Amino acid sequence: MKLAQDFDTIQSEGLSGFRFSGNEGNIGSIVSTLMTYLFPIAGILLLLYLLFGGFGLMLSRGDPKAVQGAKSKITNALIGFVIVFVAYWIVQLIASLLGLGKIGEIFNLNP
Repeated sequence: MKLAQDFDTIQSEGLSGFRFSGNEGNIGSIVSTLMTYLFPIAGILLLLYLLFGGFGLMLSRGDPKAVQGAKSKITNALIGFVIVFVAYWIVQLIASLLGLGKIGEIFNLNP
């Protein structure tokens, strides 16, 4: 029984219509590709959650439980923003300390 599979085998046998981008075909290139979408998706989800909490606050009509729930959503959205912001800068700092360059260069974020 073969436990380790290379990407060419996976593409030819299991996922015939799917192709990994790039010539490398390793986990690092896949993670790099995913990172280009991770922070923008997190930002969009954060904005939607913040708007959802704001609408909940506007539509609460003074109900204390509804107001508290909406304030909780807004607080959680702001905490999520801080976490995403700090995570971005921690990745930048680690990349700089390791001499890898900026995150845009590592994850091909620059056009």
